[in-house]
Amino acid sequence: MNIVVEKKIGANLRKIRERAGMTQEELSVKLQLNGCDITRSAVAKIEVGQRHLYPDEIVLMRAILKTTYEEIFLLE
Repeated sequence: MNIVVEKKIGANLRKIRERAGMTQEELSVKLQLNGCDITRSAVAKIEVGQRHLYPDEIVLMRAILKTTYEEIFLLE
């Protein structure tokens, strides 16, 4: 686990979520409705780099937040 990378990806997701005008709770509900068992607390932990992302979560977050993988994984 590279904590620097985890934190950057989490920060990217937070920025994208906020730009979409969505709360952590709203994002977690949309993920749950699409088959991901994830809580608001887990979303918060992802955004600060304390929890790993699973591939199915990444795919759904990209679709729900209407973003690109490039934007999610931007490390600059």
